[in-house]
Amino acid sequence: MSATKPASSVKSEVARILAWLKKRGTKKNRDGMARFGIVTPKAFGVSMATMKTLVKSIDRSHELALALWATGWHEARLLAALIDEPERVTPAQMDAWAKSFNNWADCDTACFQLFDRTPHVFKKAAQWSKRREEFVKRAAFALLASAALHDKKADDAAFLRALPLIERAATDERNFVKKGVNWALRAMGERSTKLNNAATVVAERLAKSESASARWIGKDALRQLKRPATLARLARRSAKAGVK
Repeated sequence: MSATKPASSVKSEVARILAWLKKRGTKKNRDGMARFGIVTPKAFGVSMATMKTLVKSIDRSHELALALWATGWHEARLLAALIDEPERVTPAQMDAWAKSFNNWADCDTACFQLFDRTPHVFKKAAQWSKRREEFVKRAAFALLASAALHDKKADDAAFLRALPLIERAATDERNFVKKGVNWALRAMGERSTKLNNAATVVAERLAKSESASARWIGKDALRQLKRPATLARLARRSAKAGVK
């Protein structure tokens, strides 16, 4: 955990970062964001590749991350997720950020780079999966997918308990929700043989659903879950771990 930054230091750092971003933003990048479905009221138009050079010059800081997020600028919010300290992230912060998500990019970056490293993953996923807001609901499944990919210590049971969340949300026809649900199902099913078997059962049920969204999720997930390469990799992983 880094030392707490004084308010004056945070304020000047935010000003420096916003000036840096403004100088490098382009209309071409802003137009490109729109084409990829990244809709936001405030964006400089700075690519992630360019921002990564800035990240290297910034120490992790919870206070700075909160201040950057509060600016409302798209790129500042992505930076906030990259530099925050996971151990200091609270459930209240997660709720506040999720409520203010504008698009899939700030949603997925917060989940993939920060929230999935907190101890609040499964509780928040369960809560957010019941929410109506499109990007809060997407966040539930982006969070499960991210945890499945990153959390090497979580046991299968935690993910098995989350599978009903996927099945309940699969009928949501909204594009970013159904893609988030699909992502979570595939990521969980690629984590272990046990989870693959359970995820496959869910996917097969969804593939026969009357809901077009659920059918798409199920059929798309099955293609990945049943791939010979996927099954072989999971079998090798199980053998290495001594799992029968």
